[in-house]
Amino acid sequence: MRSTAETLSEAGAAAGTDSVRDYLLAQEKKSLLRFLTCGSVDDGKSTLIGRLLSDTRQIFEDQLAALERDSRKHGTTGEEVDFALLVDGLEAEREQGITIDVAYRFFATPKRKFIVADTPGHEQYTRNMATGASTADLAIVLVDARQGVLRQTRRHSIIASLLGIRHIVVAVNKIDLVDFDEAVFAKIVEDYRAFAADLGFKSIVPIPLSARYGDNVTARSPRMNWYAGPTLIGHLETVAVEDEALALPFRFPVQYVNRPNLDFRGFAGTIASGSVAEGDEIVVAKSGTSARVKRIVTRDGDLKEAVAGQAVTLVLDEEIEVSRGNMLVAAAARPQVADQFAANIVWFDEQALLPGRSYILRTATDQASATVSELKHRLNVNDFAHEAAKSLAMNEVGVVSIATRAPIVFDPFAQNRATGAFILVDRITNATVGAGMILHPLRRAENIHWQSLDVGKRARADMKNQRPAVLWFTGLSGSGKSTIANLLEKKLHATGRHTYLLDGDNVRHGLNRDLGFTDADRVENIRRVAEVAKLMADAGLIVIVSFISPFKAERRMARELMVGGEFVEVFVDTPFEECARRDPKGLYARALKGEIKNFTGVDSPYEAPENPEVRLKTLGRTPEDMVDILDRWLAERDLAEDSYDDGGGI
Repeated sequence: MRSTAETLSEAGAAAGTDSVRDYLLAQEKKSLLRFLTCGSVDDGKSTLIGRLLSDTRQIFEDQLAALERDSRKHGTTGEEVDFALLVDGLEAEREQGITIDVAYRFFATPKRKFIVADTPGHEQYTRNMATGASTADLAIVLVDARQGVLRQTRRHSIIASLLGIRHIVVAVNKIDLVDFDEAVFAKIVEDYRAFAADLGFKSIVPIPLSARYGDNVTARSPRMNWYAGPTLIGHLETVAVEDEALALPFRFPVQYVNRPNLDFRGFAGTIASGSVAEGDEIVVAKSGTSARVKRIVTRDGDLKEAVAGQAVTLVLDEEIEVSRGNMLVAAAARPQVADQFAANIVWFDEQALLPGRSYILRTATDQASATVSELKHRLNVNDFAHEAAKSLAMNEVGVVSIATRAPIVFDPFAQNRATGAFILVDRITNATVGAGMILHPLRRAENIHWQSLDVGKRARADMKNQRPAVLWFTGLSGSGKSTIANLLEKKLHATGRHTYLLDGDNVRHGLNRDLGFTDADRVENIRRVAEVAKLMADAGLIVIVSFISPFKAERRMARELMVGGEFVEVFVDTPFEECARRDPKGLYARALKGEIKNFTGVDSPYEAPENPEVRLKTLGRTPEDMVDILDRWLAERDLAEDSYDDGGGI
């Protein structure tokens, strides 16, 4: 078997370097199709890609020899070559016979170039499948002829639809194991078309094939005379995948402000969609400021026009403010700018998505602190039913409302994949926990604006002759939080301080009486209390908050709501055993017997603070001792810092 590289080498030797150059230029002019293989476990995705690489002569002789050796060691096809091993490169993949990570491969035919992503079939690796689908133009959905359309087939098809893929090949694989039965093929195609009728695909092309033996992969199979459709490679070479990005409005996310000297200031980035020419009027998306394009600069010289996919530096005819994360756009077709929007989301993380929890939202170049303000519904991947839910588990798909701390620029994903997608990142671990596709802005975001007030926090605090603060007490139930907080308020009140105590039990009798003790309700509980504490601090008060607040993410969210230095985390550090021994309300005894569910420290986690401003170790000390420690800490803080951010106003 001869590889493309060998053919190229021989051509160069025979005809000289000009032939090599001509060959490379011809390759550059070919269109590129990005596609992925997906479907359920063991449907033959890796084997199919291996067969494509082999039949299109993309394998070197030494690779083939290594493949034959590996097939004897790891293969599942007896004495035959196991083509799946070409893309299942991880040792764990070979040992288990499954795909874990996304594997990308490049190959070419005389008509087209291809980049294929082999994605995992196991449900636990759905996030890897979504990664592969995010840049694909077409998806090959493999279906085992013996199994038919399975749950994971549906899940992957739904994700492909959500991620903007509009062309599907239904590859009914292992047709040889059902004796090339036309009726089996027809039934699977009927089931899939019925399932996918509402997914918005432009084309669904069913092909019966055997990846192991090559039937209908690159050559028509003589064993299926009843099939009159294209071979797989024939369809991939001819499917019309429009370059839709060129037809869309101009979008240029600014990645870098290039200013090498006083005489040059340009904005560098890659054109996400549309085109731009010298003299075109453009607008800064967030500010609405307009200018005209003076130059389009590249490494190889200036251009008169640039199109989607090109990396350029734009020089404008006016000095306007544009920074990284902003976007230059067509003046006549502007994107949305909003801080609230609805989105589809695919959840990746083992920790469930909880409305109210704060994440980092990242788009192509921008990022902002964001909260899932509402989980509208979960999507059932079997029947498309919209199911009520309070959280999303790993690999589940849902529709959410998202609020960001600052407005972001976007287009609805259905209109522009490049500017309508985002990821959510965990604020503590920095792990990507979800991928989202924006549906539309929430109109209330455009109608609600912050009202500037004449009397500000400083004026209110000066009248009380104190510096506002939010003293956030956290610790296990029975640690002594409420006792210490109550004594502290009495002492501060006696010295003329203006205070208010927000206690966890008391708040649940009013403001939060509708919330239970699930993780989702606990997150919402803390979110509401943090917002109330912020308003009270704005009134100039010293706010004492006594809540278990078990999750680091919510305590961080509360901290970020306040101005610098205003939030004081007080960790009442009492060991679990001591809290259970005290058990002032008898709750530990009931929780340990299983009578109370979701009890912090027993069957619900408590994430202890790592670097609190104040750590109160209570063993061997009285509550009065703890109050004295806090009082001294507050006095030292007030002496050390004379000023604070008043948040506006007088």
